[in-house]
Amino acid sequence: MNELTLQDVRDALARIQPHITRTPVLTSARLDELSGCRLFFKCENFQKTGAFKARGATNAVLSLTAEQGARGVATHSSGNHAAALARAAALRGIPAYVVMPRTASAFKVAAVERYGGEIIFCEPTHAAREAAASLIVRETGACLVHPFNDPRVIAGQATAALELLGEAPDLDVVFSPVGGGGLLAGTALVVSALRPGARVFGGEPEGAADTARSLEAGTRTPVDRPASVADGLLAFVGDLTFPIIREKVSGVVTVAEAEILRAMMLLIEVMKIAIEPSGAVGYAALSKRSSDFKGLRVGVILSGGNMDLAGIPWASSRPAP
Repeated sequence: MNELTLQDVRDALARIQPHITRTPVLTSARLDELSGCRLFFKCENFQKTGAFKARGATNAVLSLTAEQGARGVATHSSGNHAAALARAAALRGIPAYVVMPRTASAFKVAAVERYGGEIIFCEPTHAAREAAASLIVRETGACLVHPFNDPRVIAGQATAALELLGEAPDLDVVFSPVGGGGLLAGTALVVSALRPGARVFGGEPEGAADTARSLEAGTRTPVDRPASVADGLLAFVGDLTFPIIREKVSGVVTVAEAEILRAMMLLIEVMKIAIEPSGAVGYAALSKRSSDFKGLRVGVILSGGNMDLAGIPWASSRPAP
């Protein structure tokens, strides 16, 4: 892979702009008060398909040649990338084959079906997902659009940070959730280019903390059976995303399930916006470490809002008054 550049991200934004939403950057005096920071929330929960994944999937699909596109696209995903790829494929009128774990949220399965994706279920492991997607590519000739380990996807995800810094150019810190690492790597790439003095941090569930573990070990180190209410962050950090994260990210903060749910409920109750658990992980990480950033200007990417309402333990997640 040629090294991704800021120009790649700018090109991606120009390519996808007609097909995505320029999501708002919101602020909250109450959340500023609680954290001791000046917070700027990039609200990707308002994005097409309900998550930032629309950016990377759309960039990848629109980058295909006519010959490649005619064969369709394939991927594996727990939900948000699956829906985003199905939507992007529909924009081009091409098939989308999507491998999803059998444990995937019914809410997210329905979204993929609504956008016309053909779903193939597999066991909920990294190996099973990769194997099923490889088989589909062999059988159909479809182009694989990996949910994060693809330069076109990383460049697309990075456009969220490009927009954020366009509205809040003097940030000191930016927090992003991390699963496979496309959003965090893309965010770090943009921030390091446009705001070299700023730091970038990832937020990661304790039950799926492969990125934190990998940074500590110096090499990609998986979690055998990742588990978290933040179901969009269960992927293993990629071999393309990890080197960018290792070079450009200042650290990854792991958060417990209760911390994720409290952050999600606080965002819902104070900001009156829908946030899924995965989308709240960046804010949960900032909240856990807020004493380290007192008085600073902090960007937080809220990555998605696709909640399976029936599957969230609401009573235990209510923040203390």
